[in-house]
Amino acid sequence: MIDQPENQLTTTEEQWRKSIPAQVFLNHFRGIDYHIRHLAGVYGIGRIGWFKTFRPKHEPERLEAAKKWLLNAWNAEYTLRTTAANPDENFQKYALHWTFPQAYYSLLYSAKAFLAIQGIHVTNESAVRQIINGYVVKGWYPRAVSFYAAGPVGQYALHHLLENDEQPMLLPIETPKQAEAHVAQFLKTTRNLYARAYRQRLQANPEKALRTKTGKILTKFDLRHWEQIAKSMGVTTYFDMMGRLKVSGNQRELERFVEADINIPQFHRSLLNIVKYINFVHECYVAKAVGIDRYAEWIDALPAYLRDGFMKQRLEQNIRPLLDSFRPGAPLAMAA
Repeated sequence: MIDQPENQLTTTEEQWRKSIPAQVFLNHFRGIDYHIRHLAGVYGIGRIGWFKTFRPKHEPERLEAAKKWLLNAWNAEYTLRTTAANPDENFQKYALHWTFPQAYYSLLYSAKAFLAIQGIHVTNESAVRQIINGYVVKGWYPRAVSFYAAGPVGQYALHHLLENDEQPMLLPIETPKQAEAHVAQFLKTTRNLYARAYRQRLQANPEKALRTKTGKILTKFDLRHWEQIAKSMGVTTYFDMMGRLKVSGNQRELERFVEADINIPQFHRSLLNIVKYINFVHECYVAKAVGIDRYAEWIDALPAYLRDGFMKQRLEQNIRPLLDSFRPGAPLAMAA
C-alpha cells in the first residue's frame, strides 16, 4: 500500500528531490566560476588584439558617462561582496532576493561603461545585449568568457568550448571538463528559454507573426522557422546566462532557492567571482581608454568604502600591472 512507511519518501529524500532544480542552477554558475578561474590566467585580456589597439576618443561626455556607470557597477558589486562575506547562512539565503538582480545589474552597468567610453550610449537592455554579444563573437573578451551558442533549437553550435562527452552532474565540480559540461548545458537551456520567449512575442504580434501558406498564424514550428528565430535573436553568451538571474529574481522562483537544501555560501561566492571577473574585463578597457593615471584619479575620488576596499586592490594588483606591461620595453601581458 502507498501509505505504508516503506513506500513513503522520508523528509530528507523529499527535501533532496525538491532541491534538485536549485542544485542544477547552482552547479551551472559554479561551472562558469570554475571555467573562469581555470582559464583567466592563461588566455587573458592582455593577449586580445582588440584590447591592444583600443584607443577611443577622449570626449567629456564619454568620460562622465563611463564614470557614472562604473560607480553603479561597483556599488552593486560591493553589495555582493558584503553579502558573500556575511557568516550567517540564513541571512545569505534571504539575501538572494537582492543578490540575484544585483549580480546581473553590476555587470550590465560595467558593460554600459565599456560602451559609453566608445561613445555608444544605449539605455535599452536588449540593445546592450545585442552589442555585447556581438563583441563576444568578434573576440573582444578573454577565453574564459568567450563561449557562445548559435543556431536553431535542437541544432545548437557551441563555440570556444572543448568537445567532450562529460555530462553535467549534481556532484561538486572537480575538473575543467565537468565545468565545461555545465557551461555547455547552461548555454543550451538559456538559448532554449530565449528562443521560445522570442517565438511567443513574435507570434503574439499579428503584424510580424510567421504564418502558414493560408495566412494563419503558425502554432507549430519546424526547423526552417526556428532558423528564422535564431537569425533574429542572435547568439547566446555569458550576458544571457547572467540575465537568467534577473528572470529568476521573482518571488516564486526565489522561494525555490530559499527552501532548497543547497550550498548557499558557495552560490554567493560563485556569483561574486563571475561578476568581479567580467567587471574587471570592462574596467580594463575603460582604464586603457582614459589612461592609468586618470583612472587612478577616479578610484581615489570614490567614497572610502569603495576606494579603500576592493577597487584599490583591483587597480594595484590587476589593472595597473596589465597596462604597465604595454609600456615600451615592458614584458608582454600574459595573464590578467
